[in-house]
Amino acid sequence: MTETSSFLAPLLSPQTEASAAEHGINAEEWQRLITRLGRDPNLVELGIYSVMWSEHCSYKSSRRHLSKFPTKNDRIIQGPGENAGVIDIGDGQAAIFKMESHNHPSYIEPYQGAATGVGGILRDVFTMGARPIALVNALRFGDPSHPKTRSLLAGVVAGIGGYGNCVGVPTVAGETEFDAGYNGNILVNAMAVGLADQDKIFYARGATPGNPIFYVGSKTGRDGIHGATMASAEFSEGDEEKRPTVQVGDPFTEKLLIEACLELMATDAIQAIQDMGAAGLTSSSVEMADSGGENGEGIGVEMDLDKVPQRETGMTAYEIMLSESQERMLMVLKPGKVDVAKAIFDKYDLDAEVIGMTTDSGRLVLKQHGATVCDIPVAPLADDAPNYDRPWVAPEKRAPIDIAAHGTLEAASRSLVKLMNCPNMASKRWIWEQYDRHVMGDTIDSSQSQGDAAIVRVHNTQKGLAISSDCNPHYVAADPYEGGKQAVAEAYRNLSAVGAAPIAITDNLNFGNPENPETMGYIVRAIDGMAEACRVLDFPVVSGNVSLYNETDGRAIPPTPVCAGVGLISDLDKTATLAGAKAGDKLVLIGNLKGHLGASLYARECLGLKGEALGAPPPVDLEEERRNSVVIRDLIAQRRVNAVHDISDGGLACAAAEMAMASGLGVEIDAGLGTAELFGEDQAMYLLATSEVPENGRLVGVFGGDAITIDGDAVTLAALRAAHEDWLPNYMNQINCDA
Repeated sequence: MTETSSFLAPLLSPQTEASAAEHGINAEEWQRLITRLGRDPNLVELGIYSVMWSEHCSYKSSRRHLSKFPTKNDRIIQGPGENAGVIDIGDGQAAIFKMESHNHPSYIEPYQGAATGVGGILRDVFTMGARPIALVNALRFGDPSHPKTRSLLAGVVAGIGGYGNCVGVPTVAGETEFDAGYNGNILVNAMAVGLADQDKIFYARGATPGNPIFYVGSKTGRDGIHGATMASAEFSEGDEEKRPTVQVGDPFTEKLLIEACLELMATDAIQAIQDMGAAGLTSSSVEMADSGGENGEGIGVEMDLDKVPQRETGMTAYEIMLSESQERMLMVLKPGKVDVAKAIFDKYDLDAEVIGMTTDSGRLVLKQHGATVCDIPVAPLADDAPNYDRPWVAPEKRAPIDIAAHGTLEAASRSLVKLMNCPNMASKRWIWEQYDRHVMGDTIDSSQSQGDAAIVRVHNTQKGLAISSDCNPHYVAADPYEGGKQAVAEAYRNLSAVGAAPIAITDNLNFGNPENPETMGYIVRAIDGMAEACRVLDFPVVSGNVSLYNETDGRAIPPTPVCAGVGLISDLDKTATLAGAKAGDKLVLIGNLKGHLGASLYARECLGLKGEALGAPPPVDLEEERRNSVVIRDLIAQRRVNAVHDISDGGLACAAAEMAMASGLGVEIDAGLGTAELFGEDQAMYLLATSEVPENGRLVGVFGGDAITIDGDAVTLAALRAAHEDWLPNYMNQINCDA
């Protein structure tokens, strides 16, 4: 047997159902595979099926439910189905954005897992012709007392900052929460926003037969192999041995790749383009083939894997196709454009090689060392992938909590300090100060420091984009339908609170094992609630990601459907933030104050309630959300308010305290408000700092002095600020480690 023959023999041997099971393909899927193929696959073909049919790539448990989302309105240019969503922001310009998860890799290797999550989401945006202008993250960690939490937090934050800072894109917004439910599976969701001209947007679809397939970027290595499959499976204790499946990122190469791609996009050379994300060369080639053709009927792809730039010797076709090495793109070039493209990438010292051609066969054909190592139809890898109707059980409704059952409650001022100092409410300054928030020079306000949403200027204009990220897993756990509605409504409210007209959302649906009917029930009902909110608020979903199997040894994470919204500010002189209250300003409430404490931060931190004892979450009246947001946006546009803050975690008291600290002024809160009204988390509510009480507003306090005063009991701003600011630095410095 020759050396080449011995190299190829393991790749070409027919595989069995047992081998398929090791690749995450169950018995039913195995039968589907061999029926579509008409034979047993070889190892390369089985590997390709395994990643394309993984939950991470195929959405096989959620696809039918995701179709419930509204995906269009007057400003939507491109909804789900491409690398990212695209919205019209006027003047011939478009905003392009998406959120994705890197949960499993970040638990195994927090720095590189988080860093490559940032790199991957940036590629989703600039592959469509957009220059990235903002990064956002939504992070969930385990209980602060868990032995892994501190190191995971440190690694993830360093990874996000290290990659984003080096690539030169500001991180402008985010959220960080702690809960014991994430002890075995942390969540790292990354979002990127970019800007493009509407007539210069690029898509993965549209490739036609007979054109060169162009590989650009870094060389292919063995890192990240089967990353998509790993992201579609539960963890068990000790899964750190999966570390080799975590990719390694290089932000400096990514920066070069951004500039080279945008320069090539300014020419007429690209017919279709796709980044190499999950499943690497496999997904990028299959997705372009599946959506190719003049009418989207699909085309074929033939590639010579010997021509793929490789940084390691002896790589097999299986390894090359499944590698998730970072900073790589795949393009289909127009005829006669190879030399133009190669010259640009040579200038940036990036690998750039023609590795194949598009065909009219409808098949994926791969060659290595002169032999055909894969010859399979494209369609069964994509649209014909499994699409399950998983059985599900609706979660039981919880009853409201009875605050009277908890006896004498501590003074409101003491409760306020306790809440402002607790892990989920405490300042995250230690985190966001590690991120460059002002690189590129267009960040007007970052949500971490001053506002409900970040504000980023559209370069050289007077308009801006507002961006927020939101989810309350405690609400979703208590009632996934109301919790799903609330996640969308909160994003909508945060955009409105800075004066932006909400346009659309991207989402990241993080749940446990969908094969568990109880978990699937949370998925289904959360999507139902989100879809209803998107419909009523005219706030459609244009892109997103589903991350399932977030479990360790059968223990699922809290259901966490993150919603990230984008809105448009037409005049940056007409915005609002938390800061800006003046002495003598009135603290005014817009909204219906009912004092709902179910599933609230107060119930968790001050009453010590957990699980089902937390009760039902606050109901969400979507029509009220819409009406009140219009009021707020009009007041901001008329410059009748000095500061605005929506009411969420911790209720009215905590929102007022945040406004006071941001403005450097104390506030005396209406003595007639009881505990439930002070700390209840009713929805569709905003606080204003204003010189007048507008129509439909309710006076609840007055700004002035240097203390927060509730019912005659005061806590100084200095003491409250220390409690709020010190928890996280002390925790990371291992001071009071039992916090």
